[in-house]
Amino acid sequence: MGTGAGCRPPARPGSAPAPQVWHGIGRRSRLPGVRSFEAATRIDAGPADVWALLIGVGQWRDWDSGVDRVDGRVTLGEPLTIYATMIRSRPFTVTVTEIRPREAMRWRGGLPLGVATIERTYSLDAQDDGGTVLTVREDHSGPLAGLLGRTTPDLNPSFRQFCAGLKARAEGKVSRPAT
Repeated sequence: MGTGAGCRPPARPGSAPAPQVWHGIGRRSRLPGVRSFEAATRIDAGPADVWALLIGVGQWRDWDSGVDRVDGRVTLGEPLTIYATMIRSRPFTVTVTEIRPREAMRWRGGLPLGVATIERTYSLDAQDDGGTVLTVREDHSGPLAGLLGRTTPDLNPSFRQFCAGLKARAEGKVSRPAT
């Protein structure tokens, strides 16, 4: 797959500049019963700066018009409740399952007993020139993942918006995008 299909952008020194935002389409992965969404962007800021914005979930609404608010703190094993503008009537709660400062954060949620699991990963890839590639990916899996597919809208536009907002904030270009 090329960069337009959701793969990470090239990070080779001397290569031509890549587009600023890459994204995949909502699709089934190679694994049966898994639906994935993904977006990525290159940010002209170091991983430490991007990480600080990423874990500051209480301020996401300042730069991502797709988020009304997030309750909770990024702490391993702790819950976060996200109030997204696209599904205001259904806030969702996830548990922070992985924290690797300046590298990755992972959340997990879904239905009881693992019959449908939602796992979202935010990955930061430090670039040789001091920039960072941010990738946001969400996988829906489990025996009832198809049920989630019927009730979950296409998340790719929201992920692209999130990446663009974080990029603009990290690069000092925005306070809050217009809604």
